[in-house]
Amino acid sequence: MKILVLGGSGFVGSHLVRRLSRDGHRITLVTRHAERCRELWVVPGVTIRQLDPYDEQVLAVELRNHDAAINLVGILNERGFGGAGFRRAHVELVETLIRACREAGVPRLMQMSALNAGQGESHYLRTRGEAEARVRAAEREGALRTVILRPSTIFGPDDSFLNRFAGLLRIAPVLPLARPDAKFAPVYVGDVVEAFSRLLERDRFDGQVYELCGPEVWELAALVRWLRDRLSLRRLVVGLPDLLGRLQGLAFDFVPGKPFSSDNYKSLKLDSLCQSSGFEALGIQPWGLSERAPSWLGGAGKQARYQRYRRQARRERI
Repeated sequence: MKILVLGGSGFVGSHLVRRLSRDGHRITLVTRHAERCRELWVVPGVTIRQLDPYDEQVLAVELRNHDAAINLVGILNERGFGGAGFRRAHVELVETLIRACREAGVPRLMQMSALNAGQGESHYLRTRGEAEARVRAAEREGALRTVILRPSTIFGPDDSFLNRFAGLLRIAPVLPLARPDAKFAPVYVGDVVEAFSRLLERDRFDGQVYELCGPEVWELAALVRWLRDRLSLRRLVVGLPDLLGRLQGLAFDFVPGKPFSSDNYKSLKLDSLCQSSGFEALGIQPWGLSERAPSWLGGAGKQARYQRYRRQARRERI
């Protein structure tokens, strides 16, 4: 199968491109910054094309003779304020991609979204919902066969989730957390990639939305304290009341790189938990964070190692 991937240079994309290569697919990775994909240049079957994905005509030409398109593009924060950056990355790009797929005759589109898309007050979630609406409309019109994936927070050795908190814990004797009771079910990047692989091979799943959650539900403060202990650090993790949490988000809006923002705060007001199990529908048994993450964080105890070996043996029998 020949597949065009947008967002392939990111965290999930780099894992997915390697997996699709191992599956024997040919991949065209479209990016505006080819130099950021250097580690993928040597992956068999991968062609990296530097172009502007918002240029509909150029994108349509690149899409010709492809069997599917996968859109992984997403941002957690925008450079400015007001939602324009989120709308451009999440909605306008999807609109362009759908039109380009129609023009090029590409029959399938897989869209990475997020849990709670279309809900709440944050620009991030609202624009994710708008993008989903565009994809579902294309499916109803018969223009494309589509699949939408909604993962909870994704973790892995090279993520920006555990690694961000690990970095903060290493430099801050006290770590204040907004929305410390926010709940989510972290999902391992390898399981997300497995879901993409299976959905590509089975078009009977087209037209569906798959929510992807790990088997463990965590509160934010509990997870950060667990991470602190795995790293053998002596740090105080302090949960902030909502007023101070909102002020923290507003203050960080003006910090370069926006490690946290007022929009992030609004997203955390909704628990990132699945209403249905996409993994179960696909026959995938996902890893829990406490089972998988110690393999690269260190500090895993005997019981965690035993659980990991048992799960690995079970997977090998499937």
